[in-house]
Amino acid sequence: MLQIRNLRFAWPAAANCIDIESLDVPAGRTVFLHGPSGCGKSTLLGLMAGVLQAGAGTVSLLGQPWAALPAGRRDARRADHVGVIFQQFNLLPYLTVLDNVLLPSRFSALRASRCEPSPREAAQSLLQRMGLPATLWQRRADALSVGQQQRVAAARALLGRPELVIADEPTSALDAAVRDHFMALLLGECQASGSTLVFVSHDERLAERFDDRLSLPTLNRAAVAA
Repeated sequence: MLQIRNLRFAWPAAANCIDIESLDVPAGRTVFLHGPSGCGKSTLLGLMAGVLQAGAGTVSLLGQPWAALPAGRRDARRADHVGVIFQQFNLLPYLTVLDNVLLPSRFSALRASRCEPSPREAAQSLLQRMGLPATLWQRRADALSVGQQQRVAAARALLGRPELVIADEPTSALDAAVRDHFMALLLGECQASGSTLVFVSHDERLAERFDDRLSLPTLNRAAVAA
């Protein structure tokens, strides 16, 4: 699913913050990536998703290096194959719950074609499985609680069965009970759709739920050099 080789990345006027010799993420696996705050976890996710471009080395998704594509094709490929759950959820506050979940099907014909029997019905089914009743679907996203917004963000990322789901510390604002319920839903949905999941968190108590556990400070030669 993902292949990284000799990857280096630095923000302007800074030393390398990511320096990874090799990393492979097989299709269908669930991967827990952890490390302390500020170690570059979100930066690495941005490189995996093709949002950031490496200074050296390659990041490939489904055998295609991100750097080999022009910006517009990177955006299209990301829309087709990657679902992202952001730490702050990044819902569009002026859209309804249902319209937020439908966004991937409007940017990607491929994701729309995978929604059965239709994108709207697939979105409604995801919302139901996420425990969000139909009475909420026409509310503005900013009218929901934090826990509800998180589940909407997860449903949006999962719509159209993307091959890769990236989650950037989505449980950091949740209490233990809501967090555990969300984790069960997310892992179950990824398993059902066959999606690979890369989940970033500093909370190592979650690691036992995943197939693989990776420490970014161990992988990252820049951290060792620092």
